[in-house]
This record gives sequence, structure tokens and C-alpha cells, in this order.
Amino acid sequence: MMPLAFADIGEENVIKRIGGTPEVKRHLENLGFVVGGSVTVISILGGNLIVNVKEARIAISKEMAQKIMI
Repeated sequence: MMPLAFADIGEENVIKRIGGTPEVKRHLENLGFVVGGSVTVISILGGNLIVNVKEARIAISKEMAQKIMI
């Protein structure tokens, strides 16, 4: 298991665990980051990640990406 921040660009990954406070977990869940769901890193811009989750492109900070374990 490793944080999403270290994932290779273009590789589809399965979310295994989401860390952080209950508020952070709820926020990520509302964006579509759920355990068992798939996520693909599209690009990394200035430390932030553009990811594909549930057919949507979402930008998240590297700090948030560290809380998503794949």
C-alpha cells in the first residue's frame, strides 16, 4: 500500500484506505474517493494532482493525495 501521491501517471489504481480526520474522509468521499473505487492520476501540476475518479477529473492537493492509500 502506498499514498496516491506516489502513483504513476496513467496507471489505474484501486483505493484501499482513506486516512485523515472524519471531515477529510467525508470530503474525499463526496468527491468520489471511496474504498474499492478506482482512481487514475492524469497529471501532476505544481505538486497538485489531476485525477480521474468515477468518470470525472478532479484536482487535489498533494497533502490530500497522501491520505488516499492505493
